[in-house]
Amino acid sequence: MLLNLDGGEHDDEPAELYALADIVHVACGGHAGDAASIRRVTELCRASGTRVGAHPSYVDREGFGRRALEVEPELLARQIEEQCRAVHDATSVKPHGALYHAAHADAAVADAVVKGIARALGPVAIVGLGGGELERAARAAGHPYLREAFADRGVRADGSMIPRGEPGALIVEPALAAERARAIVAAGGIETLCCHADTPSSLAIVRAVRAALG
Repeated sequence: MLLNLDGGEHDDEPAELYALADIVHVACGGHAGDAASIRRVTELCRASGTRVGAHPSYVDREGFGRRALEVEPELLARQIEEQCRAVHDATSVKPHGALYHAAHADAAVADAVVKGIARALGPVAIVGLGGGELERAARAAGHPYLREAFADRGVRADGSMIPRGEPGALIVEPALAAERARAIVAAGGIETLCCHADTPSSLAIVRAVRAALG
């Protein structure tokens, strides 16, 4: 089970976070991040042997990429391509926020995202929820696909994530995150677990999840 981290979104992220992860998907300008932050995260990951991925989003810095936007598919593909090109060493790509969920549910969005990724980086791995449009589009275009679950996010009875801002959306207790990680591994069907660098007590959570995964 690979542990991936969404990072490069804030200047005060502890460097130890990157060393604990197998992959860090770094914000590349759409919702956060710039050339300096991408370089910093990439260099720290390289020093610890952690793989680097790109974390593109809708172009929405004001909303931190969490607002669903209507973007014409070819324009969206170009925006994703531009963001992914900024992360030269990327071995995988994971959409961020509202784009992550839109690409899972909407075929046109998924196709545009995959097109932009392929133009920028070739047939790299794509990370997302299992069984949706993004997985379909990725596999159809010849990309490896890593099905993902979240160790630091709460879920409803049907398995869907509790939206941010609602009670139970964030898991902030390290022991609970580790327990959730073990349950996800036991259930099977997932290739990578995600933690967020901006979750409260993120370093303690990532340490606990890393220990739970062994």
